[in-house]
Order: sequence, then C-alpha cells, then structure tokens
Amino acid sequence: MVIHDSDTRRYLLGHLVFELGLVAAPEFNMRQLCEPTLLRLAKRTGDTVFLTVRSGLDSVCMDRKEGSFPIKALTLDIGVRRPLGVGASGLALLMPLTDDEAKEIVSSNAWRIAEYGNLRAPVVLDMIKRSRALGFSLNDQQVTPGAISVGLFITTPNGPPYGAISIGAIASRMPPERMQEVVTLLKSEVRTLEQALASGKARI
Repeated sequence: MVIHDSDTRRYLLGHLVFELGLVAAPEFNMRQLCEPTLLRLAKRTGDTVFLTVRSGLDSVCMDRKEGSFPIKALTLDIGVRRPLGVGASGLALLMPLTDDEAKEIVSSNAWRIAEYGNLRAPVVLDMIKRSRALGFSLNDQQVTPGAISVGLFITTPNGPPYGAISIGAIASRMPPERMQEVVTLLKSEVRTLEQALASGKARI
C-alpha cells in the first residue's frame, strides 16, 4: 500500500492503491503513461500488446491494445489477475529478482501455476533462467495453445520493476527471425519509457 523513497526518505502511496482503483479510474497515470508505447507497438507489429503490473505474488493486466493482424492473440483481458511466472509478463517481472526471491515466489504460486496447461514450478524456473539469458521473457509453453508471447519489465526510479509490456501473437507469426524484430521494437520502446521515468518527465 505504501513505498519508501530511499533518496528523499519519504513514504508514498503504493501501487496497490492504484490497482484497487483500476475499474473506477481507468485513466490512472500508469495507463496514460504507457498508452502511446502500447499503441505504437500494436501498430508496428500488428499484434496484441499488453501492459501488466505486479501485485504481490500476482500480475494484473492493466491495458491491452490490438494490432491490425486479423487473427488476434487475446490471451489476457484487462483486469485479469494471474500468478507471477505465468505468461510473458509474469516471467518478465521475475527476471530482475534474485534467484532466491524468484524461487520463493514460484514456490508459493506452485499449486496455482499447475492450473495453467503443462506449467509446473520447475518449468517456470527454467523459463526464468532462459529469459535472463535471452534478455527478454519468452512464453512458448502453450499457456494459451497456438500463441507465443515475449515481454520486458519496465525499470522505475523507485524500487524494483513494477510493470511489464508483452506482445502476443499466434505461433505462426513468431518464427525466430520475426521474434527478434519484435523484441528489438519492444526494447526500443521500453528504453524510451524508462528514460522518461528516470529524467523525471513522467512518474509512476
């Protein structure tokens, strides 16, 4: 509910407060801040782009933008909550954590993770390790059959990454070559967003 700014030593309202107001106030700054990024990515890739935030042991979808490709990968609706470790965004939010932190979260979510297709806690831990090596999260374990998604966490000035952006498409649209193109676009947009946050031009 609150976060501590180590630089100013002040306490600020935490992200859970904003999440609770998600339905009542969909214009929350996080969505406004990221909307241009999501729209550009959806337009340039033609695929579906998601904004996800962390809430305790879960991730919550805050926004979704659809590209022009006629077959959509609508794997997640706005407001849906899933255990961290499920989906590209759920993996992305675990990537920057220490091994012990990630293992603790995945262990706590193990029984819930098992409800998603063939996912199991050891599989998720392997996916986190692979994602770190790749430099982006990759969900190809068929949480949603026939869909593949990639994601990146968003670094913020205060505390650990709170949000992530992911792009989902049908598997046939994500061969290795195109996946790299999509990831390059995603990295560029996320860096621009992070620079705005770091410069103080925008705050979450």
